[in-house]
Amino acid sequence: MTDNRCGFVALVGRPNVGKSTLLNHLLGTKLSITSRKPQTTRHNLVGIHTIGSTQIVYIDTPGIHRAQARAMNRYMVSQAFTALRDVDLVILLVEARRWTEADDEVLRQIDKSGSRCICALNKIDRMHGREELLPIIDDVRQRFDFEEIIPISALKSEGLDSLTDEIVRRLPIGEHMFEPGDITDRPTEFFVAEIIREKIMRRLGDEIPHRIAVALERYVVKSHIVEIDGVIYVERKSQKGILIGKRGERLKAIGQDARRDIEELLGERVMLRLWVKIKSGWTNDDASLKVLGYQ
Repeated sequence: MTDNRCGFVALVGRPNVGKSTLLNHLLGTKLSITSRKPQTTRHNLVGIHTIGSTQIVYIDTPGIHRAQARAMNRYMVSQAFTALRDVDLVILLVEARRWTEADDEVLRQIDKSGSRCICALNKIDRMHGREELLPIIDDVRQRFDFEEIIPISALKSEGLDSLTDEIVRRLPIGEHMFEPGDITDRPTEFFVAEIIREKIMRRLGDEIPHRIAVALERYVVKSHIVEIDGVIYVERKSQKGILIGKRGERLKAIGQDARRDIEELLGERVMLRLWVKIKSGWTNDDASLKVLGYQ
């Protein structure tokens, strides 16, 4: 009989609560892009953590929120709901000092799924000792029948060993699904496009980043350099102008930021060229979403 353990673990929560930061620190490498803006994560992203005889297959999900009329929002919510139905364990991530109505909505969906759930109380590095934390734990315990409540700081990597131990204990016996060195099931090109989108999220204001998509039109590996042509899609002419900036300076800065991270990812020199194109109404058109990889 095998001693191996392997299972799927969904990281869920309201938008911008720190799920992608948590995944990156659990894996010890940057896999998910991050920014201060909500809804940075658009796809379910698999992160694989193999620890000896145990393999944890994390799924970083888009923030769960009330689905809006826009097709992109429906897509993101459906991604998270799918993960809830198909995993062995759910990690609900909430801010320790700030339980909101949005957290209640996520909890309702977890309850509907019938999944086993651990609550991770994030951002404890902002708190003033155990005296402040204990009543918060008591309050959270009254809200749901959590298997465990684990205080953590995703950003500071505090409490993550305890969280990992609790996850491992609950994984089913079974053979590993991925090779020991695998960290994800996504191709490199996906992460290149995500790096570009991350730099846009960090450079621009609140509205425009949610109206952009990034697609790679050319990805060629040569002996001394990787040549990449990327297209940034926006919905309106005014958004194109803002993204490019005066004399193209903003687009140039985005490209420089992205190229540095892509070179670090690939371990190769990179020639990155970016263009901005208008694709009217793409965030609310199912056919356009599929073409751009949201399916």
